[in-house]
Amino acid sequence: MSLRPRPLPADERRAATVEAVVELAAEQNPGDITTAAIARRMGLTQGALFRHFPNKDAILEAVLGWVSERLLAQLDQAAASAATPLAALEAMFMAHVGFVARHPGVPRMLFGELQRPGDTLPKRMAQTLTQGYAQRLRGHLAAGIARQQLDAGLDLDAAATLFIGTVQGLVMQSLIAGDVARIRRDAPGVFAIYRRGIRSQP
Repeated sequence: MSLRPRPLPADERRAATVEAVVELAAEQNPGDITTAAIARRMGLTQGALFRHFPNKDAILEAVLGWVSERLLAQLDQAAASAATPLAALEAMFMAHVGFVARHPGVPRMLFGELQRPGDTLPKRMAQTLTQGYAQRLRGHLAAGIARQQLDAGLDLDAAATLFIGTVQGLVMQSLIAGDVARIRRDAPGVFAIYRRGIRSQP
């Protein structure tokens, strides 16, 4: 009986490759992931893998594209379910934390790529993701000011930067501690402090 994986359509094969890389990045140094290791995880030959991606950089670009699409979609979905702008911000914070907890290999890959010298495509993709994220946050922050939930003098850019930086800090501490579950435990208390800083004062 053959154990070879069934052929998949190209889109499904590319998606499966992305998932394999994210899983591997959670288990080992992302910089050490080889195309041979990716192919092994998928039960393929390297030749089969290269039919869908010309090189490792192309795989990385696909992973970062997947991260941007999934994360921003989950943030939008979380915010859409909230009744107020402030509740939307909290829902987005927790959605981001949940995304990292489910995919711990993602921040490890991003941090690794951002340390590479030069103006690389992964860096530009990360910048585009951050810009889209911050734009969404500024919209909810402005709406919160308009509804008098948030401080009328709030600096929108600074508040958006602090929001993203706070999540990144939680991520970094969980990676240092080697305890991904920690991010879920710490997130509610950390967001409570952020919320107190941006709310309108009675």
